[in-house]
Amino acid sequence: MSQINIGDSRVIESREVSDGLAIRRRRETPDGKRFTTYERIEKPNLAVIKKNGSRELFDRAKLLSAVNQSVGKFFNSDEEVDEIVASVEDALYALGESDIPSKQVGDFVLDELAGRNEVAYVRFASVYFDFTSLDEFEEILAQRRKKKLEE
Repeated sequence: MSQINIGDSRVIESREVSDGLAIRRRRETPDGKRFTTYERIEKPNLAVIKKNGSRELFDRAKLLSAVNQSVGKFFNSDEEVDEIVASVEDALYALGESDIPSKQVGDFVLDELAGRNEVAYVRFASVYFDFTSLDEFEEILAQRRKKKLEE
């Protein structure tokens, strides 16, 4: 993959994304190559506490990749997946905590998916809950149906 010198590029389109919390810029190099950059407000570091007790810095790109990998094909665009990740990220920062259990991150993703696409919700849940049997899968479906009826 060739490197692109951002300094030599010109902005051909700018627009706000993620409810105005980021700016998406389409750029073009002098030789006609196009690419996209995003500008986001830098937020304080969050640490994710893994199941085994280890800590790692929250990585938006890692979350975006995980969500895209497990459910991306159920959405119309990468922007829609980015909106889900942005909502999860906002919810994490709204907690006001610097250490977040990984379970909380997964729960927020499931909450976002539940309101957007049921198949994506079930697919992500199957990975998140590490189903080992059909009974576990059916239990999650039953819980989701019950919650949907209560809404």
